[in-house]
Amino acid sequence: MTLRYAGYVGTGLILGAALASACGGESSDTGLHSGGASTGGAGIGGAGTCAPGDTRVCVGPGACQGGQTCSASGEWDACDCGSGGSGSGGSGGAGGAGGSGGTGTGGSAPDAGDGALNPDAACAVQKFQASFIKTPVDVIFVVDNSCSMAEEMKAIQDNINTNFAQVLGSLTVDYRVIVIGEHGGYNTPSSYESSICISPPLGGAPCTGVLQNTAPTNNPPVFYHYDHDDVESWDAWCKMLDWYKQPDRYNLAPGGWSQWLRKEALKTFVLVSDDRMDCQWPSTAAYYSSCAVNGPSCYDDGTASSYLTDAPLAAQNFDTDLLALDPLQFGTATKRNYVWHSLVGVSKNTANATGEYPPTDGLVASKCATAVNSGPGSQALSMLTGGLRYPVCEGVGFDVVFKKIAESVVKGVKIACTFDVPAPPAGKTIDPKTLMLAYTPSAGGSPEAFTQVNDATQCKAGSFYLTVGSGGGDAGGSSIVLCPETCTKIQSDAQAKLEVLAFCAGG
Repeated sequence: MTLRYAGYVGTGLILGAALASACGGESSDTGLHSGGASTGGAGIGGAGTCAPGDTRVCVGPGACQGGQTCSASGEWDACDCGSGGSGSGGSGGAGGAGGSGGTGTGGSAPDAGDGALNPDAACAVQKFQASFIKTPVDVIFVVDNSCSMAEEMKAIQDNINTNFAQVLGSLTVDYRVIVIGEHGGYNTPSSYESSICISPPLGGAPCTGVLQNTAPTNNPPVFYHYDHDDVESWDAWCKMLDWYKQPDRYNLAPGGWSQWLRKEALKTFVLVSDDRMDCQWPSTAAYYSSCAVNGPSCYDDGTASSYLTDAPLAAQNFDTDLLALDPLQFGTATKRNYVWHSLVGVSKNTANATGEYPPTDGLVASKCATAVNSGPGSQALSMLTGGLRYPVCEGVGFDVVFKKIAESVVKGVKIACTFDVPAPPAGKTIDPKTLMLAYTPSAGGSPEAFTQVNDATQCKAGSFYLTVGSGGGDAGGSSIVLCPETCTKIQSDAQAKLEVLAFCAGG
């Protein structure tokens, strides 16, 4: 397998072309110079058995980049950083005094002519700095258009730009907002419905004077409004499932609201409602019928005497149906790709300055002043998926609520753990078996090696493997895939430094 190497933008990382050194001659010998190890230890190339004569890149003391050669005994020699290291034995490096047993200091990272490499080596270490890019997020607002929600619709309109979209944008999140609900003025003309319209810069057109039952103006790729009809008090779950692949009434989404989702994006739902959940789907009726018994496609979050049992069951049923609807978008029960936040009829959490309930708090029966119900079904779904719960009444405090939800969206976004192999200097190739990653935590300290294994079956802590794309042996979509434990480590430290190191192969 031949992998070409240069600056490249990958799925999860930007790999810049900051080379530690240029490629040298064209010989097929990539071995390191066998004389005088220039470090006192193995560096982060690591110990272990190997085939005599093999070479690989390594990082030695002081984070120098060098190489190792497998000795006749089948073990890796010390990490050789050439004249940039601190050597013992043999002839001293260019950075310090020579002589038997002398120690060399100073110098710089190896280059094609400093003696760190075999004179026939194809090239020295190629070093590529990597900086992280977070995966995108799709935020789906599902809004209750019932007549009791006029003040809440206005509060959404007043805050979604300044206190939500701008917060995400300032934190360099690749976000997309989708609104599911009836488009129009929230109280013009006055009727039994509370429609919603989102103004620029997020929305596509001003909302001044907009009437109900008018087509929304989308703003690709950041904003889309799906209007099939109004969402009623009890049927938000059923309608969002039913409309997933159904065209909206203005044919802006012929494939349903699903066509605006991105498979690579985390999904964040925000339900805004002042009532409970009680519906079954699919349905062709204008009003979705209530459920008699909780079960597949039937969601009843209970009464005052039964909600503690019924609400979690309804949430589990909905979760099962949503995951089955599109696992590529929403994940699985063991690895969900969505979070559900609830702006519902709960009373304010007085133990929290911003009034929210974390997922670990139990179901709340008490409701805020203007709510019809505390929304236990939506609460239970937030608890199940790690979401937050806030009081919805009259839109009070939505500025703080929207900022908090935006912050939670950012925290939930993960770093991608698969990224494309970059390409080398023009006319050069690398030896893929020498490729390794050097990881330095954001807190500092010595770099740690992530070493290459053959495939996913050999994964262990601190390892990765290569996959070959459709292009075969050349660049052709080849990728570096971090093994699960390595991926978890990277995702927990988004400010860490990751470098890609390798030797060029013979020409």
